[in-house]
Amino acid sequence: MKLHWRDSVRAAADLAILGFAVTAASLPLLTAGAAVGTASEAVRHFQAYDTWPRPSSLGAAFRGRLVRGLWVGPAFLGGLFLVWLDVLGLRRGVVPGGPVVLSAVLAVAVLALGWAALVAVLGGRPRAAYALALSRPPLLLAAVGVVLVALTLALFVHPALVPLLVGFLLYALHAVTARLR
Repeated sequence: MKLHWRDSVRAAADLAILGFAVTAASLPLLTAGAAVGTASEAVRHFQAYDTWPRPSSLGAAFRGRLVRGLWVGPAFLGGLFLVWLDVLGLRRGVVPGGPVVLSAVLAVAVLALGWAALVAVLGGRPRAAYALALSRPPLLLAAVGVVLVALTLALFVHPALVPLLVGFLLYALHAVTARLR
């Protein structure tokens, strides 16, 4: 079946709206895990069936993930804070090790970010993401690459447009995971 250019524009617009919806639903921070997990499920459904799931099923999925995902937002923010403290200490010379340890800390942080992206793609299953990352290291590196491209793009677009990158990031992560799995 040949796709028309309007189908691509429709999908891009839908992903942009999804990115804004995930960002708005993640603002309370405690709902970030449920918002990302529900959006990931919606992208998985879209890639499989070329239609978006019904809002009622997305609402049910969000409510089902809400309690289990309460720790995700604060844990992610805490991890970013700890990496920031490490980088700050290493750059000022407060912590011994200098550039070598700084490179190691940043490498581990980037790999952890790729693992977190795989957790989002796999529906919030950290052990499955860990096993997949160990069994297929190129998949972890591809997830890291996708996240780094999105972060680089976020530096160059207007701050009001950064939330739309979330939808495209989830779509790209699902596409890469399906391709390399």
